[in-house]
Amino acid sequence: MSYEITNLCVNCHACMDVCPSEAISVGLSQFVINPKACNHCEGDYAHAQCGSICPVEGAILDEFGEAVNPAGSLTGIPPERVAQLVAEGIL
Repeated sequence: MSYEITNLCVNCHACMDVCPSEAISVGLSQFVINPKACNHCEGDYAHAQCGSICPVEGAILDEFGEAVNPAGSLTGIPPERVAQLVAEGIL
């Protein structure tokens, strides 16, 4: 199973530019990952490049439905604090 780009994607093109298998393309309203082409960067990189560069936390999910770059990973804000801010309607 390949990675998935969620509706949190802001279409910045960063993931598309770094994908070594060229599995990412422009879909109808956002980027999509071709499951037949995505190999999670195995053999090329230790970590999936799309998740490593994506500026939106939680925009790319792995094969288990977990965020490749979870909340707090890019901002340094602890996930518990992010969850609190989301619950309060601040984020």
